[in-house]
Amino acid sequence: MARHTLPTLVAIDGPAGSGKSSVSRAAARRLGFAYLDTGAAYRALAWLALDRNTDKTQADAVTALLKDFDYSIGTDPDEYYVTVGQTDVTDAIRSPEVSAAVSAVARVPAVREALTELFRSLAANVDRPGVVVEGRDITTIVAPEAEVRILLTASEEARMARRSAEITTQSAQTVAEQLRSRDRADSQVVDFMSAADGVITVDSTHLDFEQTIEAVIDVYHTCTKRALNE
Repeated sequence: MARHTLPTLVAIDGPAGSGKSSVSRAAARRLGFAYLDTGAAYRALAWLALDRNTDKTQADAVTALLKDFDYSIGTDPDEYYVTVGQTDVTDAIRSPEVSAAVSAVARVPAVREALTELFRSLAANVDRPGVVVEGRDITTIVAPEAEVRILLTASEEARMARRSAEITTQSAQTVAEQLRSRDRADSQVVDFMSAADGVITVDSTHLDFEQTIEAVIDVYHTCTKRALNE
């Protein structure tokens, strides 16, 4: 039987508002790769916790949700969806309620361990030659062996402006405070603001969307070319 060749891994970390989701998806599309949004799984589990009125401050209660966390995500960058069981939660997991709850769920060690294994399995079994995996701890925990590792960041001001433009139902002040709160909570679990050894930083503060995509693809070509010459 032919050996399954593992896809090329492009790991992208970054804080909220850095553009990592939209940029990663666009880069995957141009490279002909799959796209894996890891944050969606944490959001989907937070959605399930809210749906079942689970006490998110109780690690055991949150961990218990994993037993029947029937999760599915689209890895085709043009056919993105997220489901929990038979419920399509693609839009629901982006609600302010889920955004406010996700950090409490994500900081549970058993949850991070289980979802890290899930991400590795999903990434290894995509039907494309490569996969762009994005989130908060991809370059260090989920896929430290990835051929391409990038920290996509931007100044707090730029990130707030972008997130405010995305969320038009709330005031800029509310959005800014939510972003700061999310950064504070998540930074207790993982360092997503500084690049680990071997990780290349792409600062998108003064780049537009197109320029950021090109910067990420340039890093991909540089890393893969270097690997071929080694």
